[in-house]
Amino acid sequence: MSSSSVEETYPRQWRRVGADGSITLTIHVQPGAKRSDVAGVYGDAVKIRLAAPAVDGKANAALIALLADAFDVPERAVTLVRGATSRRKTVRIAMPGLRPDRAWDDQTKARPGR
Repeated sequence: MSSSSVEETYPRQWRRVGADGSITLTIHVQPGAKRSDVAGVYGDAVKIRLAAPAVDGKANAALIALLADAFDVPERAVTLVRGATSRRKTVRIAMPGLRPDRAWDDQTKARPGR
């Protein structure tokens, strides 16, 4: 079974859209990176690099700020649902003004070898 047919059979579950319009994302965080950015979709999670270290909640605060800016919402609209002390996190974004997550799929498809 090729990777594309696997993805068609088992759709990616890294993003869920609620009936209220909220978005829930599964994220793999890489703290201590050179810069903060979205690296793309890897399997069932979005990989996000954060310049902040994983100390005293700094990486979580940086993640919330990055997502709030990307989705054009106030930071209070971004909730860390699960994974406060883990690299794998679940985050909920209420009433997003923008939808950059749609382009993240395209970033992954455009990478060579994918």
